[in-house]
Amino acid sequence: METEKKTQTAAAQQMTDRDLSEQIKKVTKESHVRAENTELMLSFQRGKVTLPQYKLLLCSLYEIYQALEEALDRNSNHPNVAPIYFPAELARLRSIEKDLEYFYGQDWREKIVVPAATKRYCHRLRQIGKENPEFLLAHAYTRYLGDLSGGQVLGRIAQKSMGLKNGDGLSFFAFPGVSSPNLFKQLYRSRMNSVELTEEERNGVLEEAVRAFEFNIQVFEDLQKMLNVSDNKLQSSLTQSKPVKANTLHVPGTSVYTSSLLRMVLGLFVALATVSVGIYAL
Repeated sequence: METEKKTQTAAAQQMTDRDLSEQIKKVTKESHVRAENTELMLSFQRGKVTLPQYKLLLCSLYEIYQALEEALDRNSNHPNVAPIYFPAELARLRSIEKDLEYFYGQDWREKIVVPAATKRYCHRLRQIGKENPEFLLAHAYTRYLGDLSGGQVLGRIAQKSMGLKNGDGLSFFAFPGVSSPNLFKQLYRSRMNSVELTEEERNGVLEEAVRAFEFNIQVFEDLQKMLNVSDNKLQSSLTQSKPVKANTLHVPGTSVYTSSLLRMVLGLFVALATVSVGIYAL
């Protein structure tokens, strides 16, 4: 009886080890550690978000999800994509557009600014959508389940930090088509694990999962560089200006406290969290 039980346990473990979702978690473990120790992720743990950084993040997320969802829509009937195609439950593009319009106004498309790493990421998504649709499994799993896992927590942090009310500007974090995130993630993993792949295709998907992490980390690093440039320019302008009381920068008709401006470097941590905090719960 005991031998039979051990055999069943071993067989179950072997089946689990063959699950694509488990294999992705295993091969991206090192990337998880790297992501956890980036400046942005460490900053996230402080629980602060500033509006300028959140808006900059949304710009990159818009470009990324536009490329990803166009590729998924184009390959929705592909045998390796159809099982994990859930546009009604997971699609983020319209939600991001709603947030961008709230923050930037109706002409928000003219104000989109993204770093070079975001453009490289989008190029890759469009490339595999045409040449290797099965690789979309890695990117969809990494992005959607990460967002779904961390969405509620991140939404509350962003709302509190930026003083937003009634969910305005936070549509990205809401999944109205998913009543139970945990049950849906189980369904999603099950569907993904059911996809029939050759050994070569499976290895390709695993390599692409690692690449997906690398693309995201590069995006966050580029965003951080953009913030550092802005912060350095601010520091320089303050150094060259005349001394004023209470560390306040005076502008005709108003005043802006430099302490709040200098917090810019802290804001983009929420970007990494959308991948890292969420994905660590996958």
